[in-house]
Amino acid sequence: MYTFLNWLINTIGVMGYPGIIFLMFIESTFIPLPSELVIPPAGYLISQSKMSWTGVVLSGTLGSLLGALFNYAVAVYLGRPFILKYGKYFGISERHFTKGEKYFLKHGNISTFIGRLILGVRHYISFPAGLCRMNLGKFCFYTAFGAGIWVGILAYIGYFVGNNKEKMIEMSKQWSIYIIIGCILLVTIYVFWQKRKQNPIT
Repeated sequence: MYTFLNWLINTIGVMGYPGIIFLMFIESTFIPLPSELVIPPAGYLISQSKMSWTGVVLSGTLGSLLGALFNYAVAVYLGRPFILKYGKYFGISERHFTKGEKYFLKHGNISTFIGRLILGVRHYISFPAGLCRMNLGKFCFYTAFGAGIWVGILAYIGYFVGNNKEKMIEMSKQWSIYIIIGCILLVTIYVFWQKRKQNPIT
């Protein structure tokens, strides 16, 4: 892990911001390259005055968005016909798919935003968005918004803990917990707001 971390720091140092975009593009697809191993080394390079906050956050967010758009395109091009034809073999009936599609069309904005903040979800949230043909402008906005927050947090971690991999992983886990708590609060507020819309007080 230490060798791999040093390799990432050297790679990002040599390739610069395009390297961050490329690595975060990979991270945002279904290839398992954790962002926790990409952005903190860039944060460390910020502390060494070799990169800037703006450059790291923008390039990390752009890479995440490009990877998400790749997944979105895959889902649009292959997903719906494949699921409708073969989904029954995986326990997904057309009725279940239609129900899920209606849910995402109604709640896709908050689902996309929160999905970008949660480990294990951020890599795959683009697929239901593509399957449901979510408005591309809204998809890009909420994807970039969520990804930008996460990239900023990871850069902050790398800036303050340096290339200490144990501390880096520990702080990433702590912030993941904080984010999950924040997402739960956000969902609670969203559900309450939706109920108020459906049942306005007269």
